[in-house]
Amino acid sequence: MGNKSSILTTLKPFLQNNWGKSRYSHLTPVQMKAIPLILEGKNLTVQSPTGTGKTIAYLLPIIQKMDKQKKQAQAVIIAPSRELVMQIHEESQKWLEGSDLSAASFIGGANVKRQIEKLKKHPQLIVGTPGRILELIKLKKLKMHEVQTIVLDESDQLLVPEHEETIKNIIKSTMSERQVLLFSATRLENKEKIENDLGKEVQLLKIGKEEMPASNVAHYYFVYRHREKVKLLEKILKTVRPERALAFVQDIGNMSVIAAKLKYEGVALNVLHSELKKEERKHSLNQLRIGKNSLLLATDVATRGLDIKDLTHVIHVDFPENIKQYVHRSGRTGRMGASGIVITLVTEREERTLRKYGRELGIKMQRKSIYKGKLVDFAPRA
Repeated sequence: MGNKSSILTTLKPFLQNNWGKSRYSHLTPVQMKAIPLILEGKNLTVQSPTGTGKTIAYLLPIIQKMDKQKKQAQAVIIAPSRELVMQIHEESQKWLEGSDLSAASFIGGANVKRQIEKLKKHPQLIVGTPGRILELIKLKKLKMHEVQTIVLDESDQLLVPEHEETIKNIIKSTMSERQVLLFSATRLENKEKIENDLGKEVQLLKIGKEEMPASNVAHYYFVYRHREKVKLLEKILKTVRPERALAFVQDIGNMSVIAAKLKYEGVALNVLHSELKKEERKHSLNQLRIGKNSLLLATDVATRGLDIKDLTHVIHVDFPENIKQYVHRSGRTGRMGASGIVITLVTEREERTLRKYGRELGIKMQRKSIYKGKLVDFAPRA
């Protein structure tokens, strides 16, 4: 296992044991670079593409540094959405197995009294959304004086005007020698401002696409005329028969219309958007995960930070707002070197923009059409 084993062999026995039980055979580039630096106590901004193993890159060293004798919060992980908080919490449980350490999650919208009860059990690892974490600090229920590390996961979503003050106040509530770690799939714009806000110099660690296992993702697109879009989507789905597809729609109103039309044509699907109740969201994701329904129609906001394993297809039903959104959405298939297909529905005008994205990203955009129930390369009619 070369130099990666040397990192793993320095970890506590329960962590090594949990690694042995995990489905991972080796550390990814971001894990190999970030873990030693985090163990050294460095402040980092880590930029690494979606699906490269960022969560484990910070969880392992954070847990390694925890002291089970201290019955207080020692690390706080902040994430922008409830789903991402739950996902990180679930992942942390796996790595804490066999130790005397515990984790707890705190999300906005949940019952505050019940969350205060959770704190009475003295969890050492705290995962939560910014507003709720700050509320618990202000109520003097979450004590921050033993916190050594603060992680901002999806930091590009957290360092936006609506959360900025909250994040600053959370960081201010800790001792000055604490470590700050920022993780994101996209570039953080103003490093100087962030350093000023944190009162710390932050080292940038960037993992490029070229350091990741080669991704076997094909990028296809279909051109449609006005009003033909849903009909075309239905034809594509019935031709491609995806195993697990995530299809992006810009707004909830439009999604309801598309979902109703597709269901009428016999397409089995679920929807995921911010207005669904927690149980409904869970059900929608589960149906896709277990392969019950192969299509999930979703908005970008509802899927932030979600890791849906083994996605075979990503479909841009509505054209992405910018190249960053194209990359973010498309990066959900073909993770860790797996193969996948990205399909975009475009008008003639959007086709020009999409081809421009292809040139900028070094991706071959292939125009396709459906002929006799099969997916074929588009051939202009003579």
